[in-house]
Amino acid sequence: MATPAIPPEPAPQVSSIGRIFGVIFSPKPTFESIVQRPTWILPLILVCLTSVTVIFVFSQRVGWRGFMERQNQTDARLQKQMESMTPEKREKMLETQTKFASIFGYVGVVLGTFIGALLVAGVLLAAFNLIAGAKVGFTTSLGIVAHSWVPEIIVGLLGILIIFLKDPSTVDIQHLVATNPGAFLSDDAPKWQESLLSSFDLFVFWYITLMSVGYSATNPKKISFGKAFGTVVGVWLFYVIVKVGFAAAFS
Repeated sequence: MATPAIPPEPAPQVSSIGRIFGVIFSPKPTFESIVQRPTWILPLILVCLTSVTVIFVFSQRVGWRGFMERQNQTDARLQKQMESMTPEKREKMLETQTKFASIFGYVGVVLGTFIGALLVAGVLLAAFNLIAGAKVGFTTSLGIVAHSWVPEIIVGLLGILIIFLKDPSTVDIQHLVATNPGAFLSDDAPKWQESLLSSFDLFVFWYITLMSVGYSATNPKKISFGKAFGTVVGVWLFYVIVKVGFAAAFS
């Protein structure tokens, strides 16, 4: 008499808080749990809160005036525009830029986090469903992406520490944590070069690895880790090419 097939045991359920730590210390079983019961709101909220805290600490300790002065000096079009102004108009323009910089910073990190997660989840959903026929649901895709960004909390905490430890005049909000070659370029380096080198970031590779673990957990028979990794890297490389192209065209 044939032995009946034993269905695979479901992945143990992990709480929302447990998943935050799980993606760092035990990603495979954590993503298996996320695939079975997708959640996404908590990691995105924590990423937003950390980013908003970075903006607040930077605003209080460093300020935005120096950042805007450096931006104006490295942007050829802005520099030409300012050269045609009187000193009074230049000062007024700088004051206006400084006033709104932090506002745009707060709004940007919140909207950027949520909209970015939705876009990335949608693009990867299409990629895996079309290439591998995985039939991944959008909520599952969003849950994988959101939890893959949990290391961004570590980046934010390191950034806050750096703001307090470094001389305020040397703090670069765009490269708080020097984890990519773009952080070591001079201010007058071409924008496309900074865009390219900044893409090769240690934490970005961590996000890519976590996403690969997550999507491979959605359908292990169709999507191996290697196939998931290749798909995510392919989408990322396309994004880098487009981003660098825009930087080269409009700088």
